[in-house]
Amino acid sequence: MENLKKLIPIALLALFSSCNNSDDGNYQEIATYPNVTATFGSKIDLNNLYNYANQTVPAYITKNNAVGSTITNAGATLGRVLFYDKNLSSNNTISCASCHLQSNAFGDTAVASIGVNGTTGRHSMRLINNRFGNEGKYFWNERAANLETQSTMPIKDHNEMGYSGANGDQSITDLITKLSAIGYYKELFKFVYGSEEITEARMQNALSQFVRSIQSFDSKYDIGRAQVANDATPFPNFTQQENNGKNIFLTPPVFDATGTRTSGGFGCAGCHAAPEFDIDPNSKNNGIIGTIAGGGIDITNTKAPSLRDLVKADGSLNGPLMHTGVITSLQTAIGHYGTINIAPGNTNLDPRLMPGGVGQKLNVTAPEVNAVIAFLKTLTGTAVYTDPKWSSPF
Repeated sequence: MENLKKLIPIALLALFSSCNNSDDGNYQEIATYPNVTATFGSKIDLNNLYNYANQTVPAYITKNNAVGSTITNAGATLGRVLFYDKNLSSNNTISCASCHLQSNAFGDTAVASIGVNGTTGRHSMRLINNRFGNEGKYFWNERAANLETQSTMPIKDHNEMGYSGANGDQSITDLITKLSAIGYYKELFKFVYGSEEITEARMQNALSQFVRSIQSFDSKYDIGRAQVANDATPFPNFTQQENNGKNIFLTPPVFDATGTRTSGGFGCAGCHAAPEFDIDPNSKNNGIIGTIAGGGIDITNTKAPSLRDLVKADGSLNGPLMHTGVITSLQTAIGHYGTINIAPGNTNLDPRLMPGGVGQKLNVTAPEVNAVIAFLKTLTGTAVYTDPKWSSPF
């Protein structure tokens, strides 16, 4: 009996460790995970997890649309596996990462991303810094109330990943049965949640943790912003052109009765406020109302990704812009806002783009455009493109 009493605390400690061996390293021992080790090798070490939970966020970044949601190292690790696993598609050819590539700031260079039964209806949105903003809804038309809901909607889409439960597709219940038979998921779900059970809610929880962890705050802009009191102050590390571009971006325009700018800047910050450069949740559509398919109009697209990492370090775009992918250069993007034409049927145009009820005319000049482009390029970071914690574990 005395020996049994001694063994009970040891057994309880082992049980506690198997359910909580995630983040802080204060547990006594960790179970072996042969399937995880065999599948991922050194890319995933459950004894030494990557830091997702306690990444440095600059003090001037204050917006957060994920209040109440927690990122853990263990949960984001499982999310990383799910994000890159082609087993989540009906024919094992497509993963979340197929349309959101790390090399392109988690966006796609294709106008329409390829799925298992066709292509996406809208251009795939970049995922950089998606939690650092006020807008809590997801997709271009904000049809997902939160990131958790959004995370499995592509999986349940007939064209994208094929587990729609309609059109001859299997359902997400069938996907869960499929994943439950995979050894590394047995181990990972138990590692994170304390049991091998896979549910859609657990998948959503893990995927959203990984996506929320993707952040970029090591840009030239961030180096400068850390040295000044506010964005209106010239940044000491910027060129004169970059500081001019910043001022033009931040300063609202002054219009006459015809909607023509007479002074001021471009007012980009009215919808994309610094320092997060996220989209204002009150924004309506930006005047681009076409569709990838080419027929009809779509005036419901009112969300946009952060303007951070629009381009790579070499200045090339991380894929085309807008929900139609119709914009293929920063110059063209600025030009679009330079002259807004109110298209017939567009009853949802943002009022900030039609002063006095007419489409704005910014009368942009080449030096102004070049300055704003120079400034937008300062928003590009470096680590997010190469950090292994956001890379494929396979």
